Amino acid sequence: MTQGAGQGPEVERTATLRDFRVPAYVHETGPYGQSTHPGEVAPPADEAYPEGYTPTQRDLPVINRGDTVQVHVDPASLPVQQSTSGPGPLFVVGDVHGYLDELVAALQEKGLIDSAGNWCAGTARLWFLGDFTDRGPDGIGVVDLVMRLSAESAAAGGYCKALMGNHELLLIGAKRFGDTPVNSGAGTATFQAAWLLNGGQKTDMDRLQDHHLQWMSRLDAMEEVDGHLLVHSDTTAYLDYGDSIEAVNDTVRETLTRNDADEVWDLFRKFTKRFSFRDEGGPDHVRSLLDTYGGTRIVHGHSPIPYLLGDVGSEDGEDSTGPLVEGPHVYAEGLAIAMDGGVTMAGKLLVQQLPLDI
Repeated sequence: MTQGAGQGPEVERTATLRDFRVPAYVHETGPYGQSTHPGEVAPPADEAYPEGYTPTQRDLPVINRGDTVQVHVDPASLPVQQSTSGPGPLFVVGDVHGYLDELVAALQEKGLIDSAGNWCAGTARLWFLGDFTDRGPDGIGVVDLVMRLSAESAAAGGYCKALMGNHELLLIGAKRFGDTPVNSGAGTATFQAAWLLNGGQKTDMDRLQDHHLQWMSRLDAMEEVDGHLLVHSDTTAYLDYGDSIEAVNDTVRETLTRNDADEVWDLFRKFTKRFSFRDEGGPDHVRSLLDTYGGTRIVHGHSPIPYLLGDVGSEDGEDSTGPLVEGPHVYAEGLAIAMDGGVTMAGKLLVQQLPLDI
């Protein structure tokens, strides 16, 4: 993947597993495990990220996609099944990160849009779990598509809605605050530096307009649909913002409205946390969210499934022993569904109908 022109030298090349900069809480012989692999260790569930952690460090790598083949499927081969009464079928989309072509192909494969890219799914309901931009080539194109589908689906009796991801907060912060210093808890940081280190694309910033910012700033942080608690990040940090879905969403919007750089940074930092539902204690953390906000399962993006599985294969793509992501990952005693297929790692952009038949 080619980085946008004008970025600093620290982000001009594509990260590989060999040069992957792991977050500060992962050490070769650190307190949480011996492996340097980011998918194999995480802080204890009851312990906050240690002092010194800052999401200005590269959070997860972008692995060269190489000569991947985009397969276009005729949407007529997999039509959306319309219900005769009540709401239409429910779909969720994992992290897109600027991969517009992959998104269009995945939506066509599920029969949600036609060959011209227009909504063709009638009363179907579609939720995006956040992270539309950064790392991939056309984040603003993704935002424009989601905004357009929101209008087209509503006109057809369905809907297309979206959640706030940490990369939406990052892009908003980079645009609003730029190089304004913020208190990162580990010295001085800026949104601009964090955005560049986490895959910010100059072409996205150049095309970012006020209506994009207004739309992103109004996104909900969580929602409950048909017993599914939809969130972006696999973290319990949502509990810091309210004891109901409405309270959390209101708090996030009010924080962005106040336009305080440090407050927005703290929100971004908490939304960047991950792996709370994995390993020992994970199911209890899921239950704490379900008990507070409702629902019987959490559906999230943010952490790529290869990392949740503890293996991403080799950097040259020749390792056949790594997990091949073909669909969502169900874990935490069946209480959590992960939807980030790892499109930035030559993985799959997932669009999934719910409920899962498992």
